[in-house]
Amino acid sequence: MTSTPAPQELIALGCRILAFRGLAADILGHISLRRDDGALYVRCRGPHERGLLLTEPSDVHPIPLDSEPAPPDGYRVPNELPIHREILRARPDVEAVVHIHPPHVVAADLAGLPLRPIVGAYDIPAMRMALDGIPVYPRAVLVTRADLGQEVVAALADRPVAILRGHGIVATGDSVQQAVVRALSVESLAIMTLRSAAGPTLPSPLPPEDIAELPDLGGGFNDTLVWKSHLAALEHAGLGL
Repeated sequence: MTSTPAPQELIALGCRILAFRGLAADILGHISLRRDDGALYVRCRGPHERGLLLTEPSDVHPIPLDSEPAPPDGYRVPNELPIHREILRARPDVEAVVHIHPPHVVAADLAGLPLRPIVGAYDIPAMRMALDGIPVYPRAVLVTRADLGQEVVAALADRPVAILRGHGIVATGDSVQQAVVRALSVESLAIMTLRSAAGPTLPSPLPPEDIAELPDLGGGFNDTLVWKSHLAALEHAGLGL
């Protein structure tokens, strides 16, 4: 019987996957996970900071959702903790939040290229997110206050992912695995959007008859197996925990 990883390990692995796949170049980005008591675990910056690619479980600490955060000595919470707090307060369906700076998503949005459902079987979850619409928070600011976090929440609404213009994304999920895989799918769609925009005309969205043929393969396939494949790639590269 396989034991469930501790929250600290899940978040550390999620950070490593995102960095390994090019969504985080250095120290910027964080993942949070709601605790059973309503608080949250979040990646903090500490005295041995080496960037997201080398995040350790010891970099992840529990933080109160509604009171003054008090991480251990030498650690500080993310400047943009309000992103996590306000989303988790407003969305009881969300258990995990990723905030990351995927370069192709930022570039596509700045170029005025919306992420539309132009791919199908290539990445079905990405297609479905684009089909339902990926909202954009239009301010390129650090979200360091509750009121700014609430603006992000309003832009996100009930969607799983939102783009922060000139900044990055927020991705949500019912687990760290789902939130991380959603972030990766949005970046994958942005890469295809930018590449296809190099042609003489922009590709059209998928026709309804093609969309109707694409199944929902479920979280076991879309999230669990994809997560495991990224873990295997980390281990192969010598970056596993």
